[in-house]
Amino acid sequence: MVDWYRDLVADFGGEPDSFPVPEFSEDCLYLNIWSPSPKPDAALPVMVWIHGGSHRGGWSHEPNYIGDALAARGVVVVSIAYRLDIFGFFSHPDLPVANYGLLDQIAALRWVQSNIDRFGGDPGNVTVFGESAGASSISYLLAMPLAQGLFNKAIHQSAGYQLTTQDTREKFAAKGIELERRVLGGANAGGIDALREAAPQSLLQAAAIVFADYQPDVVADGLTLPETVRNALDKGMLRTVDTIFGTNADEWLMYLEADSGDEDIDRRISHYGIVRPDEVKKVLQTSDGTMRQLDRLVSGHEFVCPTLELARNTVAQGRSAWVYYFSRVRPGAHARFLGAYHGAEIPYVFDKHDDWLPGDEREDELTELMMELWVGFAKYGRPSASGVPDWVGYSADTQLALEIGDSVGTVTHPETALCAATRRFPETRAVIAKEKT
Repeated sequence: MVDWYRDLVADFGGEPDSFPVPEFSEDCLYLNIWSPSPKPDAALPVMVWIHGGSHRGGWSHEPNYIGDALAARGVVVVSIAYRLDIFGFFSHPDLPVANYGLLDQIAALRWVQSNIDRFGGDPGNVTVFGESAGASSISYLLAMPLAQGLFNKAIHQSAGYQLTTQDTREKFAAKGIELERRVLGGANAGGIDALREAAPQSLLQAAAIVFADYQPDVVADGLTLPETVRNALDKGMLRTVDTIFGTNADEWLMYLEADSGDEDIDRRISHYGIVRPDEVKKVLQTSDGTMRQLDRLVSGHEFVCPTLELARNTVAQGRSAWVYYFSRVRPGAHARFLGAYHGAEIPYVFDKHDDWLPGDEREDELTELMMELWVGFAKYGRPSASGVPDWVGYSADTQLALEIGDSVGTVTHPETALCAATRRFPETRAVIAKEKT
């Protein structure tokens, strides 16, 4: 994540080394808590932030995650840490569970239930919110029986790919054996007990080789997570809470190579198993340039469309869902090449705009708006703000979203046509399989 930030600083024309490096340690399971002072007479809503970083990096007190400005609006803000990479997500035949990072999140939420009243918070009114891996964690928690009752509402920012991830525990357990042999040597290397004695750095170095093609991540291990999020949703087993769902307009643009071409679009369509490629290409052609088309394709498949599916499921289960589409591009030439990038909305939510981020008075206006919406949702269960007289709840019929950008207003979600072209309805899977054959 340090590299991610430094690359972003460079992309905006700043000095990459200006971004500080935090201390790295396994001794990491702490919470950060901000509450208004003096302590209020009545218990306040609690907002618990789960940080992103692909479950592989990131930390709870990144500069954009400092919660004092949010807390000043009458909520208690908590940001939590959890184990990452192979320390948090590691499968091995000798281990009964695989998702230790998620168990850390549950432990933190249980701590909040038991202790947050001492900081002025109401344990009966807890909103979890997170971005990227932090948002995907919310879905995993909703699929985990151990997490039931630990929070009441959620804000899900820029994820959705947890619906497209279907890696098995068996696949990762084989990688676990490979890691064991690389770290300890030999076919009978000593198992988990011997791995526990290995130096942390040696484990990380070995994991970088063993997991070069795909990283250790959440799997359905049958105990902590009985089913994948995809299977839990299809079987009607995914719990729901009232939720704000949203994505950014250019989630994947910053990760694309400048020479991405039409062959990359074809390769992605094939990789995703899209069964109506011509229809998808027709939708994408409404955007100028291959880079923008490829960005829409990847962002749609990995973020936007599964997020809208989660919103539909939430409403179908009798809960309320609100959808936003963040489209603000900061001023300046550098910003135009990044668009409304992955993570662009976070500084507005926390009112933490780095010095190297360009901005004008619109940043102040959107910050006020988004903080008011997020805090209002935590307080009252409905996102409302003076600049948004009525944020209409999402429904499969209307497909409405609140666009947050140079202007703010209710729109038909801009990627409705793309998601319709790529959508796989559970009831038509047999037909889709036949079409692919």
